Amino acid sequence: MNGPLEGIRVLDFTWALAGPFATMQLADLGAEVVKVEYPETHEKERGFGPYVDGISTFFFSPNRGKKGIAIDLKAPEGKELVKRLARTADVVTENFRPGTMDRLGLGYRTLREENPRLIYAALSGFGQTGPYSSMAAVDAVAQAMGGTMSLNGQKGGPPMRVGVSMGDMVAGLYLALGIVAALRARDVTGEGQMLDVALMEAQMALCENAIVRHSAFDEHPTRQGSRHALLAPFGPFPTSDGWIVIANVKEWELFCALLGRDDMALDTRFATNRARLENVDLLEASLCEALAEKNTEAWFAILEPANVCAIGKVNTIADLFDDPHVAARNMLVDIPMPYGKPGSLKLPNSPLHLSGTPTVVGRSMPEHGGDTGEVLGAWAGMLAPDIADLRARGVIK
Repeated sequence: MNGPLEGIRVLDFTWALAGPFATMQLADLGAEVVKVEYPETHEKERGFGPYVDGISTFFFSPNRGKKGIAIDLKAPEGKELVKRLARTADVVTENFRPGTMDRLGLGYRTLREENPRLIYAALSGFGQTGPYSSMAAVDAVAQAMGGTMSLNGQKGGPPMRVGVSMGDMVAGLYLALGIVAALRARDVTGEGQMLDVALMEAQMALCENAIVRHSAFDEHPTRQGSRHALLAPFGPFPTSDGWIVIANVKEWELFCALLGRDDMALDTRFATNRARLENVDLLEASLCEALAEKNTEAWFAILEPANVCAIGKVNTIADLFDDPHVAARNMLVDIPMPYGKPGSLKLPNSPLHLSGTPTVVGRSMPEHGGDTGEVLGAWAGMLAPDIADLRARGVIK
């Protein structure tokens, strides 16, 4: 098989990041994902910069492996084309504000009449129902409203957005998971269904431990930097040339011996995990003093083989390009530039390592409207003269 989702057709109306990140997962798994755009869109309008040879790197990254068609959704003929495509699609995805597709005459109820087996997956800031449903949301808003931003940042400092677009991408992952679940359910029932995923709720799902602690103990979890509420030491510590993460110390005395700090092993303030939590400021100061004696590689070579704690080097993005483990796992792949442009860009490979039906990563982003004729022919059975007529009238590109 060309990926475990080979044969699954996805008609993709998503834009920006959250939705395209979801449908990229499906494309990586072998689904035929067809991205729908407007005919009049110019290349630089497809995404933010920086641009490489006129191509948006923001657009390039989450849209690899997809096909591209361009249809005027406001034209009556364009609406009819979408309905025809939906008849042979397995999945329709969109991340407009709730109600947008209904106003276009292309919402779930309409498309379900064309294809009762259709999975209609809608991603939005706050879901299709509820008092916030009409509000717009971007990544930072999702992190704020969903609770994760309140937990991120230094103790006593302001709430802080996570450095990657977690508000968008976690919701995208939930959308992809929900689609796969709905496809499995369809195998049993023969019926499609609607999937409603909200960015805010995806962030709430990540706060499960904080939520249960508030429920059980009336705790009010808040920011504590990289510290752990239940374990010490825990987090990144500076070395002589960088940073190293130390967590989950299992053998405190041996750990201290490897640091060359037997005095810490004998200090009653650090003797147990509870004592270390109660004296965490002193503990971290002592660890910083000890770890400053050597560089990151030296400490990694000492502590990792001893298996006394969880340990990791704090890699920069540049470090990942030279990491031998990343190379061995083939986690950076070259994706060719579109439009026949020379060169390629490196992107993360899929982290799903399937032994029998491996993922399919390596195809470029869709060219704007580059596959319109092919898709209309294969999915809707349209003939070349009819396609040419629609193109001449500006209904498609």
